[in-house]
Amino acid sequence: MLGHEVTGAIVEVGPGNEHTGLKVGQNVAGGFLMPCGQCEACAAGHDELCGPFFDLNRLQGLLYDGTTRLATLEGDPIYMYSMGGLAEYAVIPATSVAPVPDTLDLVPGAILGCAAMTGYGAVRRGADLRFGETVAVVATGGVGTNIVQVARAFGASQVIAIDVSDDKLAPMPGYGATAVVNSVTQDAREEVLKLTGGKGVDVAFEALGIPATWKTALDVLADGGRMVPIGLGAGVQTAQVEINRTVRRSQKILGSYGARTRQDLPAVVDLAARGVINYKDVVSRRFSLEEAGVGYAALRNRQIQGRAVVDMSL
Repeated sequence: MLGHEVTGAIVEVGPGNEHTGLKVGQNVAGGFLMPCGQCEACAAGHDELCGPFFDLNRLQGLLYDGTTRLATLEGDPIYMYSMGGLAEYAVIPATSVAPVPDTLDLVPGAILGCAAMTGYGAVRRGADLRFGETVAVVATGGVGTNIVQVARAFGASQVIAIDVSDDKLAPMPGYGATAVVNSVTQDAREEVLKLTGGKGVDVAFEALGIPATWKTALDVLADGGRMVPIGLGAGVQTAQVEINRTVRRSQKILGSYGARTRQDLPAVVDLAARGVINYKDVVSRRFSLEEAGVGYAALRNRQIQGRAVVDMSL
């Protein structure tokens, strides 16, 4: 059961969660990283490295009691991807949700728990971006768009959006990009060097997960810079890294997977609620549940700009 970006209203709070402050009827956003809150990684504050999340949910499609709450009409188990949000009800750990104000639009707000939180985690945790630093964002889909927004909110002096599609690049200035580069029609390295006075960027974010975008992100990086890859490729992929340049120029590659749900999801909700990040316009298409398959086909065929969501009310 797919559906890893979820917002909705709580209809039941399970036993043992009285201390969480969560209440029936409360609107919440769900983070796709669902920390158990008890393993060594969670105890250290690294929700994104939660062992049971990977071992049980990612590998087996189960909750932390070793079961799935989903089943066919015949009673056969249906396994979950994250919270299985395309089901009638999502049963998820209390550690993976954050309350949202009534002013937040829940349908496009579904992206806060993955696209926006992943972008926030890349900027805040992966890069530890500092005010005034320069940034390039390679691949401007849903996650890349949010990285552009969050980087500007954190005070980046330049945010250069790089993609292969003019259609995807066109809205980027509205999200805070100071320049856009089409890496098919332009030499990305040359353009970025021109824009940065010959230095390259302090931080290059890679948001697709293929060898070509890895190369672009490394090519536009300044001496001493940080490359932060966020994109996940299909299957097992490898990308080439020029060893001598990385060593001699003291460049760093800092993988970033999501964010620290319990700390960062409330921060993302706050940024959205205050209008610091524009979550509504990132969602370019809405599908009914019956149309979900059409939506996934459009995503596979690269026909979705930004993010698409399933609106259960349609």
